Amino acid sequence: MKIAAHLHPQHATYSQIREAAIAAEEAGADVIYNWDHFYPLYGEADGEHFEAWTMLASWAEVTNRVEIGCLVTCNTYRNANLLADMARTVDHISDGRLVLGIGSGWFERDYDEYGYEFGTAGGRLNALSESLPVIEARLGALNPQPTRKIPLLIGGGGEKKTLQYTARHADVWHFWWNDEWEHKNSVLDDWCSKVGRDSSEIKRSVGVDVDKVEDFDALFAGLSSANVDEITIGCGGPDYSLDNLQRFVDWRNSL
Repeated sequence: MKIAAHLHPQHATYSQIREAAIAAEEAGADVIYNWDHFYPLYGEADGEHFEAWTMLASWAEVTNRVEIGCLVTCNTYRNANLLADMARTVDHISDGRLVLGIGSGWFERDYDEYGYEFGTAGGRLNALSESLPVIEARLGALNPQPTRKIPLLIGGGGEKKTLQYTARHADVWHFWWNDEWEHKNSVLDDWCSKVGRDSSEIKRSVGVDVDKVEDFDALFAGLSSANVDEITIGCGGPDYSLDNLQRFVDWRNSL
């Protein structure tokens, strides 16, 4: 079971974010994610914030072992062919440690401020459906090729489109560990059956809101029994306390 640190790239200097990434690797994290937005998602709306993919290139250089990626890239912020090339480049910089996380996008301010068309949720999901095969084709055409088959992570729980795309394309599915998870997981299993995919080929990644956990023993038991492959712990700046991350790493190591 992998333990991932989700470092929120806001309300901090880049030096603080870089040091948090290094510290998370030293604490035993297996994966380090950021997110793909242009403005803070909480706290001061116009607070400090940094762009995700430029940051991943830096993380590729300052870390040695952990996988890195966005949780998740917004599909419509970048041309699909360009995104594939960016992913291949960071894959090489990191010696094969990139996870390509992607979703349809949802934060309207990003779109308005940067001049992208926000449109509708359905339209953004349709755009994601169009981009995924383009990304796959471009990754197959690049020279040099990626160092490995870059794992594709899709985040979200939409039952008609997102989970269908996950069944068709993803290596990892990410969703929150909550009362809906079991149902969403079964819907993904159903989509895999419909499209002829072995559901076990798709790893399950869950985000845990530690602030809402009342019984860690019960949480750990539930995660273990659900055969979850990856647990993601959010870490906010500027202090980036890794206490909760360490708690999960220690539990995992004790199994």
